[in-house]
Parts: sequence; C-alpha cells; structure tokens
Amino acid sequence: MKNSFKLLSAVSAIFLLAACENTGAGNGGVGGSGFNSSDASSAAAAQTDLEQNVGDRVFFGYDSSVLTSEGQATLDKQAAWLKQNPAVSVTVEGHCDERGTREYNIALGERRASAAKSYLTSAGVESNRVAVISYGKERPAVTGSSEESFSQNRRAVTVVGN
Repeated sequence: MKNSFKLLSAVSAIFLLAACENTGAGNGGVGGSGFNSSDASSAAAAQTDLEQNVGDRVFFGYDSSVLTSEGQATLDKQAAWLKQNPAVSVTVEGHCDERGTREYNIALGERRASAAKSYLTSAGVESNRVAVISYGKERPAVTGSSEESFSQNRRAVTVVGN
C-alpha cells in the first residue's frame, strides 16, 4: 500500500509537470513570452505583454481616422509582436470622444479600427487574425469634457483574443 502511494505520487507529479509545459506556437515573442491564445490566462498574459512592452493603442485627431506617425510606429511594434506570437489573434476597438451623434461616432470608430487593421495587415499580419469593432463614444477611457479628455478617447485599442 505504501509503495502504491509513492508510485501514484510520482506519476501524479509527472503529469503535473507535463501539464505545465508550454507547447503552443509563438515562443520567444516581444517580452520573451510565448502565448497559447486558447487559454484565458495566456490571453491575459499576452494582453499585459502587449500593453507594457509594445503599446496597445493609437490616437487620432479630431474627426479623423488618419494614422499619425506615432500611431504608425506603435502599429509597427504591434505587427512585429504579432508575427512573433502567431497563435495570438486580436480585435482592434475603435473609439471616439463624446462629441457627435452616436451613429456618426460608431462609423468613425469603425474607420479608426479599420485604419489600424489595414496598417497591421500591410505590415504582414494575416487579415484573419485581426478583427475590428467600433464602440463609438460608448466606452470612454477618460471622463470629462476637455480637449485633454477628448484626445485620450479618440483611439484604436488592440485587444488580445476575439
């Protein structure tokens, strides 16, 4: 009985170690991590890596969906990160400030998200890995009615997972 318990413990330890092994594609991405996009904890780790080491958002001018040079630089880093993490898919969220009608801002947010997606795909990211959605003015990052607040809400945010 005692030997059976030891054997069972050893086998359990082997299975536990095997379960911890990362066999997903995409090892060695920016920040030194590989991510399995089907695992929620891996998606959270990938999102954190994207935010902290690459940058997850680009900003736009008033009533514009034209990418700035700073936005293009951020998207270049995102494209490199996505190429290094081929198992990761993303959604680009388009956002607007509070000015304008709901309908107008939904369309403008869509154009912003699509501009970011187009840039990523032109940089070599597969189109099927990048979805877009517009939230218009419904999800502000910053509350307030100042130009400083408005400028933080005119954005496209790249989010891991679809």
